Amino acid sequence: MTVKEIAKMIDHSLLRPELTEAQVREGCRLAREYDTASVCVKPCDVKIAKEELQGSDVLVTTVIGFPHGSNKTSVKVAEAVEAIDEGAAELDMVLNIGRLLSRQFDYVEADIKAVVDAAHSQGVLVKVILENCYLTDELKEIACRICEKVNADFVKTSTGFGTGGATLKDLELMRRTCSEKVRVKAAGGVRTLDGALEVRSKGAVRFGATATKAIIDEAEQREQSGTLREAEI
Repeated sequence: MTVKEIAKMIDHSLLRPELTEAQVREGCRLAREYDTASVCVKPCDVKIAKEELQGSDVLVTTVIGFPHGSNKTSVKVAEAVEAIDEGAAELDMVLNIGRLLSRQFDYVEADIKAVVDAAHSQGVLVKVILENCYLTDELKEIACRICEKVNADFVKTSTGFGTGGATLKDLELMRRTCSEKVRVKAAGGVRTLDGALEVRSKGAVRFGATATKAIIDEAEQREQSGTLREAEI
């Protein structure tokens, strides 16, 4: 495999609340240099990221209903529409965790569908964050099926701000529950190249990372030495 394949799995994450504008711009420049799939920024930073990534093929991703998923549906849709207008090409939306735990599945479905429909009308992809650390395996499977039913593009493990991040067990569950038309993204805890290769082996085609430089630098070293290979499944 190649360094480029690894880089194009990465949504470089710039979501920490304390990041300054200068740090966001610096992070976007790093993602541009390493040619990641996208940069995932807070909604207030979409215009900044769009400006910094102009002329590259690194996409702008932002978050919707982040990090708790508890905004009203109308607010999530408005947030999505404004983000798209400002240049977001992908949206990472948090489903309503409390409503899912309350088994109000119709509410969860309508909430996700409203954002997916608004995004797809503009050619924008949606990744739905399940926040698995709060869910039983049954609810993870139900959430995956809901996401597929409403045509979400990805299911995603975590915000990175909950009590736990991506696990290999959860990735296996999500991959086997969804058909191939729904892709899987890992988030929370992927900090090394070996970690990236492990989540790839379980079916994740994207992962969120703050340690992008370390991961890609290691991949380049292994590629040069002929030891950059898929993880054993």
